[in-house]
Order: sequence, then structure tokens, then C-alpha cells
Amino acid sequence: MSENSYTVEVHNLTKKFGSFIAVDNISFSVQKGEIFGFLGANGAGKTTAIRMLCGLLLPTSGEATVAGFDVYKKSEKIKSNIGYMSQKFSLYEDLTVRENIQFYGGIYGLTRKEIAQKTDDLLHYLNLWEQADQLTSALPLGWKQRMALSVALLHDPQIIFLDEPTSGVDPISRRNFWKLIYQLSGEGKTVFVTTHYMDEAEYCDRVSIMQEGKIVELDTPKGLKSHYKAKNMQQVFLNVVNGESK
Repeated sequence: MSENSYTVEVHNLTKKFGSFIAVDNISFSVQKGEIFGFLGANGAGKTTAIRMLCGLLLPTSGEATVAGFDVYKKSEKIKSNIGYMSQKFSLYEDLTVRENIQFYGGIYGLTRKEIAQKTDDLLHYLNLWEQADQLTSALPLGWKQRMALSVALLHDPQIIFLDEPTSGVDPISRRNFWKLIYQLSGEGKTVFVTTHYMDEAEYCDRVSIMQEGKIVELDTPKGLKSHYKAKNMQQVFLNVVNGESK
């Protein structure tokens, strides 16, 4: 497989804070259009790893490229070529859906014409047209989730980082959100997602599991379930974090 088929490449990436090793020598690659699950208990090192990949935090050592850009030398290029959506949904509650999209379009440096076109496209794409002129504060959490995704997609990034995007939303909203993830993947966009819901891990093409700063498992959900003789990813995850033998 040629190198340009990978949108994320990581080799021996490490991050230390003083004597504490938050991310310990991790290596993996993510293919274009892949839905890649990044799992681990709180404190496992997921957030630190993502911050390095998003150009927000310099590694201590190792190598990594995202969208073809080096995390040490091209962090600003990385930021402009990825989409990022956190569980906290960085939205302005006192602006309408349309105004939020237009505001972030300006932040991304789009022209007025591009912002107008992108606003219309995203409102239709995410089925938010009827809510376009409602205040964000009045929207149910599931709609805010869709809106946050629309902001992450405004500049048409090829890689989208989703940090626990379905945390706190109802099961129907979660299911609808994953339909959008599949659609994005089908369009060739790479989706890098963290989640605490192990049923969502089943939807990923591959998943990694971090523990104490290390990647201790990396495979397809089917492969991991077979390896651990587990019925579902919840059992796999519990086996891994409890240190049970394969």
C-alpha cells in the first residue's frame, strides 16, 4: 500500500510531562476513508495523543504526520486541514444555528460567497434547515450535536476528529449521528473517533485500545472479539483493562 493512502501516520510517538509519561511510544496508521476508533479508560492517554495529532501539543519524541503534514513543523497546516468536534460542542448559545455556521465560516477564512453556499449545503446535509434561525440555546442536545458537526465540516476537511461526540445524547440521536459518520466515510473522509460506548466501537473499521499511555490492542472489532473469545466489544474492553489473558 502506498504511503499516500494513509491520512494519519504515527511512529513511536511519546509525550512526557516532567517524569510522567502520558503517551508512551505509540505507533499506528489510519487509511483514507477509515473509521478509526480510539478507546481507553479515562487517563489512558487518548486526549493527549489527539492533541498532538491536531497540532495543539508538541510531542516529546517520535514522528507523526496528519494529512501529510509533520506535527512538529506544520501544526498550523494540520489545524486548517482537519475538522475537530469535542463532546463540549464549542458553540455560541446566543447565536442562531445559521449565525454560528456563518461565524465559524469567517474563522476558517471562507469568503462571503463560500459561507453562504456552505451554510445552505450543511443545513440540508445535516437536516437542520427547519432549525436554522432558532437560538442554539433552545435546541435539544441531539440537534446541537449535529450543529457542532456542521461547524467541523465547514472547510471540507479530509480528516475529522470526534472526541466523544455522542456523550450524553439519547440513543436515537446516537444512531442518527453514526449514520452521518458512515456517510462521511463513504465520501472518502477519514473519521478518528473516541468513545466510551462500546457498542459504538463495533461500528468502527478498526479500533485501538490505550492503557497507561500505550496502545495495547489494535485490530478490527471482529478480530478482537475472536481473539478474546468475546461476544461484544464491551467484553473485549473489560478483558484488556483488567489484564485478563487472551
